[in-house]
This record gives sequence, structure tokens and C-alpha cells, in this order.
Amino acid sequence: MKVIVAVTGASGAIYARQVLELLLESRDVEEIALLRSTHAPDVLEAEGVALPTSERITPMDNNDMWASVASGSAQWDAMIVVPASMGCVARIASGVSERLIERAADVMLKERRRVVVVVREAPYSLIHLRNMTTLTEAGAVVIPASPAFYFRPTTIEELCMHHSRRIVAAAGVSIERREWGERN
Repeated sequence: MKVIVAVTGASGAIYARQVLELLLESRDVEEIALLRSTHAPDVLEAEGVALPTSERITPMDNNDMWASVASGSAQWDAMIVVPASMGCVARIASGVSERLIERAADVMLKERRRVVVVVREAPYSLIHLRNMTTLTEAGAVVIPASPAFYFRPTTIEELCMHHSRRIVAAAGVSIERREWGERN
């Protein structure tokens, strides 16, 4: 499986790190394209998060419209935008592809491939809700960065990891998941 991971300037960098770690653990994932928005590095630094590196992760310049993820013929299987700023959500929903993140999402949607968008904002405005509705109607899966508490996490890492597993599973990647009532 080939998976695109896009990290935007929204808060929630821990999810990006955990999603990448889970993808690297999966035997099904052979290649990961890593895209970062202009402000993603600032948020990663502010939140004290370092993304993993691996020979399977290929960083791509968000301004490089010649990158493989900009074309449907490259056959990427899934895309995860984590965390997704509402600006990025709006650009994807309206088909504005000025940067590689939005172009890659546009390609994935037109090719009817999996797109998971992990939105990080609260509260939602009517504009946000309409953009998320548009993405859902276009075939994307919208997952708010709203972790679950029913398994009684004891650390932020544990709290977020449960949600990160759900994000990766929504992208169609086989990973070990905890069942209802099972602790992390």
C-alpha cells in the first residue's frame, strides 16, 4: 500500500506522529509520501513533536506540483490529512489546488480513493460544517480530532493513540486495534 500523509498547521501534531508510526509498523504499507504545509513545522516545534524518519517516508515539497502525488497515474492508495486546518479543508472542498496537499487530495477524490481528513477546530462555524459536508459527499472520511475516554487512558499519548489507530484504520490500513472496553 502507498499512503500520503499531509500535515497542516493545525494543532494536534501528536496525531501526525502517531499515524506515521502506525503506518511504519504496518507490513501493508510499503511507501509513505509526507507533505507539510508552510506552518506545519511551526506547530510541530511549538508542540514539541518530531515526526519519525524512515527510508519508507519520502518528504515532498508542498510547492512541487510535479511530485508523483499530484497525478492519478501514480496509484497512491490512501491519503490522511492530519491534523487538517480549516483553511486546508476549505481549499480541498472547493477544489482549490494551489499547493501539493490540496492537489493530492483533489487527485485522490477524483480517482475515488480513500481520503481521511482529521479536522482540528472548535467550535465549527456553518462554513466549516458545509466544507466538511462537501468533503463527505465527495467521498472523504472526516474524523474530528476528538479522542475517546471510555477505555480510561492515563496519559495523553494513550488517549491520542486510540484515536490515531482509528484514523489509520479508516484509511484502509490493517493494524492492531483495541476492542471496546480493552485498555490501550
